[in-house]
Amino acid sequence: MNNNLNINEFKVFGIKIENFSVYYGSFLIFWGVIVSFMSGSDSFTSFIPSIIGLPILIFSNLSIKFENKRKLFMHIVVFFGLVALLGGLDVIRSIINESLFSNFWADISKLMMLVTGIFFVIQCVRSFIHARKIKDINN
Repeated sequence: MNNNLNINEFKVFGIKIENFSVYYGSFLIFWGVIVSFMSGSDSFTSFIPSIIGLPILIFSNLSIKFENKRKLFMHIVVFFGLVALLGGLDVIRSIINESLFSNFWADISKLMMLVTGIFFVIQCVRSFIHARKIKDINN
């Protein structure tokens, strides 16, 4: 029965998606604070990764604490992951304007949000597909 439980859980790098989401939200928060500090930025926009990471962290923790609402909370989490991805797309504007890395910290943050956002959203979608398959098998 324990093997069946492991098959029913979707994992990323051996970590349940809810816990992986906690780590991702924490990473975004940490990134925004560190980049703001290292760049010496007084701009509110340098905290955008932190602002996006906070609801990911909160709703991931809620999905762990309230299992009966996991589906709702994880859908909110993936929404904010999509926001991170879309925010990262702004790096394309820098590429088009041929000014990539003219503001190093801003562009590296955008690139980080794009790459990690793509990965995170893909993993969330994969976990939703996995959950649907498990539900179909059990019914």
